[in-house]
Amino acid sequence: MSDTSRTRKIARFPVDGAGLGLRHDLIGELRENPPSTVDFLEIAPENWIQVGGARGKALRSLSECYPLVCHGLSLSIGGPAPLDDNFLLDLKDFLDRHQARAYTEHLSYCGDSGQLYDLMPIPFTEQAVHHVAGRIRHVQDVLERRIGMENVSTYAAPAGEMTELEFLNAVVSEADCGFHLDINNIFVNSINHGFDAREYLADIPADRILYAHIAGHYREEDDLRVDTHGEDVLPEVWDLLDEAYSLYGVFPTLLERDFNIPPLAELLGEVDEIVKRQRRWLEVRGAIVA
Repeated sequence: MSDTSRTRKIARFPVDGAGLGLRHDLIGELRENPPSTVDFLEIAPENWIQVGGARGKALRSLSECYPLVCHGLSLSIGGPAPLDDNFLLDLKDFLDRHQARAYTEHLSYCGDSGQLYDLMPIPFTEQAVHHVAGRIRHVQDVLERRIGMENVSTYAAPAGEMTELEFLNAVVSEADCGFHLDINNIFVNSINHGFDAREYLADIPADRILYAHIAGHYREEDDLRVDTHGEDVLPEVWDLLDEAYSLYGVFPTLLERDFNIPPLAELLGEVDEIVKRQRRWLEVRGAIVA
């Protein structure tokens, strides 16, 4: 385990330290030589719920070695279609069997009668707050656990009565759910919509953070960034993570990489960067335990 695993634990966090998104390309290397700097793994449960055989056994072996968190793709929490309780029951069984430490989803919608395979922004209105919060409470009731909502990247600002940040705070408060902080998405949206990322970060529902994502994105234009998870993390995004640690202390942080996946050794370089920054801020705050 990394040095951050030997630091003082904060009970409200479901995991500790630095994490890595589990992708099929990485399974062999992770099983053969489990890296000590990775403290937890994340999967999209939709990609694994019905998987058995050798791949299912591989996941089981990894979930026995590492704490597992799940980050969903298809809940469509902001959508108009009824929630799929059969899926939720399958999901609950999966989370229980693998002793998942957390389940989070995107504060967005991805379909109505069909799947859009994209994350669409929700109009920032009071009516939408009540709609989304009620659906989150229903999911928490079925899963019998608190879930987390992630701030998402957007490319067109929906018409509404409040800002994205006001909407986020209102939803998690009314739903009484957790918050899945995505550092890169704040930065991407700050460029795409012209706001100050640090001012946004200063007003997030920090007391509800479960864990955070950090990732790379694509620079389409000076005023347009695309959240691809296919590039290395940019220096300005690392700086925003430092700002978050400065404001709120160290929280579990996971590296997302979904495309253009390099060899594991290269990914671990960025995981090491998370560990290094966590340790530095823990030292600054005097939280390192001998």
